[in-house]
Amino acid sequence: MFGNLPLARVAAAAALTIASIVLSPVAQAEERIIVDTTFVEDAITDGGALVWDVRGEKAYLRGHIPGAVNIGSVTKVLRDSRTKDYIPIDEIARMLGEAGISDSREIVVYGSKANPGAYFGYITLRYLGVSDVTVYHGGIDDWKSAGKAVETNPVKLPPTTFTATPDPSQLVTTREVIQRLGDDTVQIVDARTVKEFSGEDIRALRGGHIPGAVNVPYQANWVDPDTPRKLARKKVDNKDGMNLKPRDELEAMYAQLDKDKETIVYCQSGGRAAESAVILQELGFKNVRIYDSSWLEYGNTFQAPVENVTYFNVGRVNSMIRSLQMQIDQLEGEIATLKAAQKQQSRP
Repeated sequence: MFGNLPLARVAAAAALTIASIVLSPVAQAEERIIVDTTFVEDAITDGGALVWDVRGEKAYLRGHIPGAVNIGSVTKVLRDSRTKDYIPIDEIARMLGEAGISDSREIVVYGSKANPGAYFGYITLRYLGVSDVTVYHGGIDDWKSAGKAVETNPVKLPPTTFTATPDPSQLVTTREVIQRLGDDTVQIVDARTVKEFSGEDIRALRGGHIPGAVNVPYQANWVDPDTPRKLARKKVDNKDGMNLKPRDELEAMYAQLDKDKETIVYCQSGGRAAESAVILQELGFKNVRIYDSSWLEYGNTFQAPVENVTYFNVGRVNSMIRSLQMQIDQLEGEIATLKAAQKQQSRP
């Protein structure tokens, strides 16, 4: 490349070349994880990226990004319905391959705006060894808001072979979490709600949180965490409040954490944790791992230490069930009496 130039000039030229690579927009773009509409459009038209829509089939068929493939709701089809853990890896690889998703292609993952499913899809691909993958936070909502075309017909790509190469560094097990408790080189982030964290909202045999965990609900990453409730009450008519906070605000929110430490993120069953974990990666945290089994397994593992521990009140639930059953029995009796009276009146 440099021919017979003097050594000093070669060194200078090399330095300029390295600097141009490091500072170029292309190099910076390659480091992005969470992307916007412009990036997605360019990735499709210029780079031939494959787009994976992780929503349910009905939502997908109501309108999706042109060319996007779909295998159903990713948090359902890739999960065991009982344990909420991943189904066997070879089964996931088969499903992805049959949909035309290849481990060697650039992949953009999206769903509805800010939905953890897109982040779970991203984490799944990274766990399976895919390196060139990004997540479109704004999803189909931003795509439509930008006036981009959508398709309603399902996309069927030629089947391919998806070669899964699981990377255990992406995830952490219950045993590993317990082993790391009290380790100063490890920090734990709880992406659940404040009530789940405090033990007031119990979603396993026990409520509470992993000792030492820092509670940052995943919706706190958004401009307005209350947007879903406002939408339900028709106080707003769009999802703009579900945009991610500006980077400086996210940095401030996570300032209590050390970017150089191993960071374990968990929630109830891994979905919300995936969103927060990817955001931490985007902010430059070097070793982020997801506790995929999360509280659903930890809260049911009685040898696992818990702070703010509360217990699922089986007796109270049984009492409520009995009370409801009595009300049902009473209503059924009243209905039977009404039917008998109507039959009696209808007789000549």
